[in-house]
Amino acid sequence: MSQAPFDEYREVVRPEWIDENQHLNMGYYVVVFDHATDAWLDHVGLDEDFKREHGVTTFTLESHVTYQREVGEGEKLRFTTQLIDFDAKRIHYLHRMYRGSDGELASTNELMSLHVSQETRRAARMAGSILERLADLRDLHATLPPPAEAGRHIGLEAGRARSAGS
Repeated sequence: MSQAPFDEYREVVRPEWIDENQHLNMGYYVVVFDHATDAWLDHVGLDEDFKREHGVTTFTLESHVTYQREVGEGEKLRFTTQLIDFDAKRIHYLHRMYRGSDGELASTNELMSLHVSQETRRAARMAGSILERLADLRDLHATLPPPAEAGRHIGLEAGRARSAGS
């Protein structure tokens, strides 16, 4: 039985990921979220064996990361993933990274993945079994509140931007 959200991927912050500020370098957030994506896609059914057998893969179309709490060397991390939506060729989902030391939300990563034919390197319709699995997960994840971090954009509020620069 699946759970909502998907909650299986774990990681520990490696010493080589720490920057001069003594916390996880921003680039390594993307690395560990990429590992979480691999676990998520395996869960969906798009594991290495399936992709090799069917000559397909996924590419990231868009990615948004938020940084909410510092993460230090040796910190145990827990990741959850919530399916937001999908169509025949794309999967929209959000990862949350939690610190093991206090359970606080450290970061989020919203992604849009594209299902691609290895042969043509073009978008390709997902197999029926994957679409069925995604439909089941969407129904399950629909019981969760919509992620507040999804659909965000970068920008300054007009009034704040003017007053901050004064």
